[in-house]
Amino acid sequence: MSLILSSYSDHVGTITFNHAETRNSLSNELLGGLIEALQLFAERKARAVIIRALPGSKVWSSGFDITELPVPGRDPLSYNDPLEHALREIQLFPAPVIAMIEGSVWGGACDLAFICDLAIGCPACSFAITPAKIGVPYNSTGILHFINVVGPRMAREMFFTAKPIDAERAHRIGILNHLAPTEELEGFCYGMAHQIAENSPLAIAVIKEQLRLLGNSHPLSPETFERIQGLRRKVYDSYDYLEGKNAFKEKRKPNFKGE
Repeated sequence: MSLILSSYSDHVGTITFNHAETRNSLSNELLGGLIEALQLFAERKARAVIIRALPGSKVWSSGFDITELPVPGRDPLSYNDPLEHALREIQLFPAPVIAMIEGSVWGGACDLAFICDLAIGCPACSFAITPAKIGVPYNSTGILHFINVVGPRMAREMFFTAKPIDAERAHRIGILNHLAPTEELEGFCYGMAHQIAENSPLAIAVIKEQLRLLGNSHPLSPETFERIQGLRRKVYDSYDYLEGKNAFKEKRKPNFKGE
């Protein structure tokens, strides 16, 4: 069974998560299919792409596949990680990528939804970033994605509490561009995609890249970068990191010690 379904019509590509057994967790295999579909749509010169779950899904994606986290001592979200690769493919895709959100969005799937150019959800959708629940250090680029979308205060609340943000609040604070009734969500998203496809693809590609470059135009000093890497290493070398991973596998509440 393919974990990703893809289709293409009228210059609009669709990528559908198709792994209900794991609630569309972002496994290496699923992410590989996502990357492959994006690359195929780029070759076909798609003018918009929609990323979605199957209709009626309760969970858009449950986030990073915890079973694939590396052992302690290795960065769980390094530059070459499949999730990081997929995020870069979305950022660098030469046309707008729209997240059609039906169901809840957890962990690293928030990062994927946030990095899309536009996000449109229904009243049943929600967002929760959960690395603190499993003792995982989040990477700097991912945190920056959150700050760019919701601002530093809201990013702190989401990371520190790991509590879900409901659809209305997500719309209010800018996670969602639009909130549409569930029965109208698909039509609304494809209507916007086709409206985008009628405009100049070259102008849109250039504007998208301008927005990306300007949004990342605050470089870190080498000292700051090394400091951040050292802070993250402290977590993925820790007892809590291993405890979070084991607790997830054993379906129990973790007993974190802060060490």
